[in-house]
Amino acid sequence: MIRAIGRRVADTVTGRKFRHLDSAVIELNHFRELMKVYGWRQEPLLDRPDMYDFDYVEDVNERRIRDAESLATVMRNVSPKVALEIGTANGMATLLMSVNAPETSIFTINIPPEELAAGGGGTLTTVAMEREVIGSAFRERNRSNITQIYANSATWTPDIGTIDVAFIDGCHDTDYVFNDTRKILPHMRPGGFIIWHDFNPHLVKKYPWIDSVCLGVEKLYRKGLIGGRIFHIRDSWMGICRVPE
Repeated sequence: MIRAIGRRVADTVTGRKFRHLDSAVIELNHFRELMKVYGWRQEPLLDRPDMYDFDYVEDVNERRIRDAESLATVMRNVSPKVALEIGTANGMATLLMSVNAPETSIFTINIPPEELAAGGGGTLTTVAMEREVIGSAFRERNRSNITQIYANSATWTPDIGTIDVAFIDGCHDTDYVFNDTRKILPHMRPGGFIIWHDFNPHLVKKYPWIDSVCLGVEKLYRKGLIGGRIFHIRDSWMGICRVPE
């Protein structure tokens, strides 16, 4: 007990806030390096119209393009039977998932706008959208393999079968990231993939929501719920983790 407390104090004193992520995260230079790691052969289909937009300083270094490459590469090569997205927003990421895995049953969840307005969705939420805007990108393209669900991920019970790929991009509060992941882990296929958005260990001191997400993932390691490597493509905001087989 004394040794455990001593380690925690030492971590605090030495600034090792992310002691698990410090050793777990491997940074890659390009999505093709991710393909090499897993022996994948299919190039991603980068059909996401907004990935070339530059709206905020956070979009520097082609961050949106790197994000699209990360998500599309996983979906294209895993070809999941079932994929889950937490945090639909306008549906651009959902559309990208659908284009790269057209045979996949994709379930995308977003908190109902009225519940978010009433304070039921945490504090670090990217944007509050009206109901007709949520998922509009994939509805405009008539993608038939997407099921839209309105629910708060904090209270939603996964009932979509075994999940092959999960993309977590809902509320960025540490507790939400932790609980969203913990909740879906028992439903993940061994060897499946979890992807966290707003994940970049190099930016935790610059953006509070990235710090919060990384803390949520760090907590998963501390609790022994995940292990192994997380791959991060340089300049992206994506953390890619394979569930142990």
